[in-house]
Amino acid sequence: MYETFIDLIYAFYYPLLAAIGVPVNMVTIWTLSRGKCGLSRCITLYLVAMAAADMMVVVTEVILNRILYYYFPSSSLYITPVCSCIIVLLCVARDTSVWLTVAFTLDRLIAICYRNLKDRYCSPKTASFTIAAVCLIFCLKNLPWYFTFDPVYISDNVPWLCQSKPVFYTSPAWIGYDWLHRMLTPIVPFVLILTFNALTVRHIVAANRVRRDLLSNQGEARVDPETESRRKSMILLFNISGSFIALWMPYVINFLYYRITNTHYYKGDTDPGYILQQLAYMFQLSSSCTNTCIYVATQSKFREELKKLARTPFTFICANKHPRKDPRW
Repeated sequence: MYETFIDLIYAFYYPLLAAIGVPVNMVTIWTLSRGKCGLSRCITLYLVAMAAADMMVVVTEVILNRILYYYFPSSSLYITPVCSCIIVLLCVARDTSVWLTVAFTLDRLIAICYRNLKDRYCSPKTASFTIAAVCLIFCLKNLPWYFTFDPVYISDNVPWLCQSKPVFYTSPAWIGYDWLHRMLTPIVPFVLILTFNALTVRHIVAANRVRRDLLSNQGEARVDPETESRRKSMILLFNISGSFIALWMPYVINFLYYRITNTHYYKGDTDPGYILQQLAYMFQLSSSCTNTCIYVATQSKFREELKKLARTPFTFICANKHPRKDPRW
């Protein structure tokens, strides 16, 4: 049956992640796209793009790269050129998902802290341009991955599976590219998100203190809508960026481990380094499903739209069960 912990991950965890990740991201895209969640058009564009990128991560990395490989290792998807293309696509999806989170965090920083730039930067046009630019840049950035793989074996003159070329670990150019790849996703985003959030918190705390003092001097004790709006924005922002950092941290630790120890090959499924690597992937891929849970937990109007969506089939059935009479009769 399942001899190792890694077998259990592939047999149960990844199918469960796919079964959850695809529908929840599709529902998120549909719900947000309707524009009835009380969010600005700019925020909605970023959140929809993030959900779409997360769904692509689930499709390419979880379904195509892990589940199908575990259950159907002889599939034509694992001919070396096709396998290389899948790896390029999953890298594009992963990088896009991460950097859209950075773009969203920057957008919220500018909207909250730099009101003079808000009208010019925090607009649907700028959001659309930023999303398109992120997608294009990381498509181009990940193309070199296609040329880093050799077949694991050749059968009837057909190359199968992908393994990194030995030169990938020795060539200064490829080592530099690997470091650039890991720095851009997710080490630099870690630094940027923490910096943006720190600036946002400092501004919100200072602004709330001034506003609270102003209202107290005027003798007003009611709930301030402006302060409440900032609080909700901060909760949404910190939950998204905080979950990203927490779930990507094992991936960073694994990268530093294998580069510092110069460990490129593992003895087997029970090798501690290999287990660390697979756990890092498990946590990193979990981030593709967390944003929907965050929206449900923090956005009341999003919950309302989900309830309406859940009631739609029953409403349709009831409407057809009791058709209206023709007024002519």
